[in-house]
Amino acid sequence: MTWCEKSGIDHVFGLAGTKPLARKIDEVSDAVRTERAVDNKAVVRGYAETRHAAGSWHCERRVVARIEATEQGLDIRFVVTSLRIGSAEWIYDSLYCARGQAENLIKLHKSQLASDRTSCRSALANQVRLVLHTAAYWLVLTVRDAIPKPRDLATAEFTTIRLRLLKIAARVIETAGRVRLAFAAACPEADLFRGLANALIPQGP
Repeated sequence: MTWCEKSGIDHVFGLAGTKPLARKIDEVSDAVRTERAVDNKAVVRGYAETRHAAGSWHCERRVVARIEATEQGLDIRFVVTSLRIGSAEWIYDSLYCARGQAENLIKLHKSQLASDRTSCRSALANQVRLVLHTAAYWLVLTVRDAIPKPRDLATAEFTTIRLRLLKIAARVIETAGRVRLAFAAACPEADLFRGLANALIPQGP
């Protein structure tokens, strides 16, 4: 954090909770807990912010808290930030949690498309392999984005999409004017293939 501030870089970092820090938001925590109990709700979420200086910090910093009350109890998450703008809810939900989605996409790129397989002796060859993996990533991501949202595959991981949409048998019939794909009569995703073919047609100007 100190390096970011000295370099003029804004930051949002996760922060471990402590008893002194939790006491600073007791009022909001009690309100969230009480609302859930009185209204008998499954989940109630609230947000708060305060100024805090940990023992190793050289100054006070802005700390945002996400407070969630459920039937299992109270869960509080903290983040520390240098940003002076934005509400506590925006800092946590729209800014900090967005990094989780970025991590998920990196995981898809690395673990499910094997983009970490750069075992060639030549650095150039490894770079080409990474480019090909990235092309595969965008191809599968484009297919997934074209799947209608009510379908379970619209939020499926890449491994599932590869098994159910790409690694299947079909008969290819090529004529002078077109290419036909003939799937098995019992193909479970036949209707989805028809919809994807229309959705992926390039749109004219």
